[in-house]
Amino acid sequence: MFPYKGYAGRWLHVNLTTGSVTSHPYDPALAEGYLGGNGFGTRLLWDHVGPEVAPLAPESLLIFSTGPLCGTLVPNPGRMEVIGKSPLTGIYGDSNAGGFLGPELKFAGWDAVVVTGRSDRPAYLAIRDGRVEIHDARELWGLTTSETEKAIRDLWDDAAVKTAVIGPAAENGVLFSGIQITPQRSAARCGLGTVMGSKRLKALAVRGHGAIQVADPDRFHEISADFHRRLRANPIFEAVSAHGTPGIVSMMDALGRFPTKNFQMGSFPQVDALDAEALEARAFVRHLACFGCPVACDKLYTLADGPFAGTSLRSVEYETLNAMGAAVWNADLDTVLAANRLCDEMGMDTISAGRAISFAMELWEQEIINLDDTGGLRLDWGDQDVILTLLERMARREDDFAALLSQGVRRAAEAIGRGAEAYAMHVKGMAIAAQDGRAQKSMGLAHVTSNRGADHLKAFPTIDETGYPDEAHRRYGEAYLPEMAQPLATKHKPFLVKDGEDFGAVVDSVGVCKSGGTFVLAEIYWSDIAAALEAATGIPMPVERLKWIGERIYNLQRCYNALHGITRKDDRLPRRFREEPSPSGNARGETIDTEAMLDEYYALRGWSQETGWPTREKLQELGLDDAIEALDL
Repeated sequence: MFPYKGYAGRWLHVNLTTGSVTSHPYDPALAEGYLGGNGFGTRLLWDHVGPEVAPLAPESLLIFSTGPLCGTLVPNPGRMEVIGKSPLTGIYGDSNAGGFLGPELKFAGWDAVVVTGRSDRPAYLAIRDGRVEIHDARELWGLTTSETEKAIRDLWDDAAVKTAVIGPAAENGVLFSGIQITPQRSAARCGLGTVMGSKRLKALAVRGHGAIQVADPDRFHEISADFHRRLRANPIFEAVSAHGTPGIVSMMDALGRFPTKNFQMGSFPQVDALDAEALEARAFVRHLACFGCPVACDKLYTLADGPFAGTSLRSVEYETLNAMGAAVWNADLDTVLAANRLCDEMGMDTISAGRAISFAMELWEQEIINLDDTGGLRLDWGDQDVILTLLERMARREDDFAALLSQGVRRAAEAIGRGAEAYAMHVKGMAIAAQDGRAQKSMGLAHVTSNRGADHLKAFPTIDETGYPDEAHRRYGEAYLPEMAQPLATKHKPFLVKDGEDFGAVVDSVGVCKSGGTFVLAEIYWSDIAAALEAATGIPMPVERLKWIGERIYNLQRCYNALHGITRKDDRLPRRFREEPSPSGNARGETIDTEAMLDEYYALRGWSQETGWPTREKLQELGLDDAIEALDL
């Protein structure tokens, strides 16, 4: 019997080739050494999907994994991880989503679902508590994500069923396809929806009626109540709750950190048309929240009139306001919302889709591509019809040019040649999100060290985003000030990034939200998570043990990438950031050179300065002897 609480104690293995469904007991060693969620998926990917396995091969794994705090009383416990080898980057991939599916899976009695194989026809997986069945989904294939979710609810005659579904983009092989999670939340990055589509798995549908037991109910209730009180007392709680991530649009623009015209600039002259105030005045209906979330940063937005009247969506993020707005020189908010909805319906990552369009528009501006390349489509900056047309064509891969962009900016640049690579804003194949490293040096470093390619949510260095000197002092002490809280300083930023990556690995493994108390509000930290875990699971969890686990997970992901050929040379920002001074905001005149920061970062991590790989000594310290053997260290 599984000895720990907080877990369902079992995970589900589904082989779509054979049609077999198998229950496996959760290994206590996995709970003790990897927690769950991100850590569980990382370990399974390492063990079963080596360099010889292509991301879209039948034997590749697609892992849906919850953590021990998911579905419990702590704030923001609705997060779950999707893990697999990324078809977009060819290396480690994961994506995180909130909503309600993660808790529902645990209520049904499962900590994770691991999918392998390929069905000979479209299928969906139905999980009703302990009853698991593979159903024919041929009538669902080709439907949009909302149509699919509605069809499953109708089939089940149950409005409370929770789903993870793909849209036409994943079915058509768009490499940045995501997975839509009930309700309208997106596990969007890394193209894991494409992996799901390659397996001909249209959806997971889950309904659970069980309960989650904790080891020390009184202590866990006390800790959870304290977390809720502290979050509500946090000085920025009201602003985050009122506006969600759109609330930072104007602030990021002033910092020169709001990418405009494919990162040519960091500020958008018409930013007022895209900020939270404009969004709320135009389309706000009401506040919404994911499971157990006191912050309620999600909102329902609806366009009541205009060419897109009736467009309704319950999640509009800072990233999408940039990707479909400033990044492509578009100040029309209605078009941004229509583009957001189109991406959700088709099942595409808005960040990667927007970067593909801004990349193409800059190639057009530079006369690197022409009408012959684009199939007769002019790609003028800010053309709203072109934005929506390209999104639709990419999702369906309707023509050669759209099909090329649907493979992501790195592959598109390599195929086009003619100097196009200089305008592909990516690291390791992952398009850079809406942060300009010239304006925040810790974020620039985080982009190059992230294990899934350019990413802002792994290290998520918020301490110096706008300057949190009090929080820097509380966490790290006087010795780290004032530079720790200064966005343009490089001193101490390698430490900040490493700490964020290790902490983030833990947060993504336990099943709570980074936008709630951990990173954005910066209220919940190592000792808090350790106390909650111990009370929930019964696993002794001193802070140093928890830090060791976070570092272990992050190092194993780096080892996985090393097996796939990733070295220090890949930890590099595009030339634009290194050589072109920013013309914008507080970052005016700034470039970013990550090499010196990388030296310090590698030293802090115990990684080789030459290769960027973990050393034998570091892996021994973390109990990863099999990685030593695999890397021949």
